[in-house]
Amino acid sequence: MQSKAILGQEDVTRILAAARAEAQKNNWAVGIAVVDDGGHLLAFERLDGAAASTAYIAPGKARTSALGRKESVVFEEMVNNGRTAFLSGNLMTCLEGAVPLIHEGQVIGAVGVSGVKPAEDAQVAKAGAAALA
Repeated sequence: MQSKAILGQEDVTRILAAARAEAQKNNWAVGIAVVDDGGHLLAFERLDGAAASTAYIAPGKARTSALGRKESVVFEEMVNNGRTAFLSGNLMTCLEGAVPLIHEGQVIGAVGVSGVKPAEDAQVAKAGAAALA
């Protein structure tokens, strides 16, 4: 039998706090989602001023990153380079702004952000992911 690491509530709280701090430092109104390795939502936070749509987009980006085991920008680039069939996958949100959470070489979840420019969403997500180190 194999075992795997999982995100605990303390981990999720730390990830959200780090992502929130990065967003607030830059005055960015965003939604922040943390999911497990199966793409299931563990936590979501919508900062003051963030659009209601971030409640859908951030978890979608995070789910894409967790299930795809890569940053969501990789899937956006695939679509932009002509692989439009990827858009038919109902589990994928092919937009930049999510990164996988990796522990000992294994993806244990992801953090997704929505609300500002794509690279800025990714910056906030990466700040959250760095809280696991």
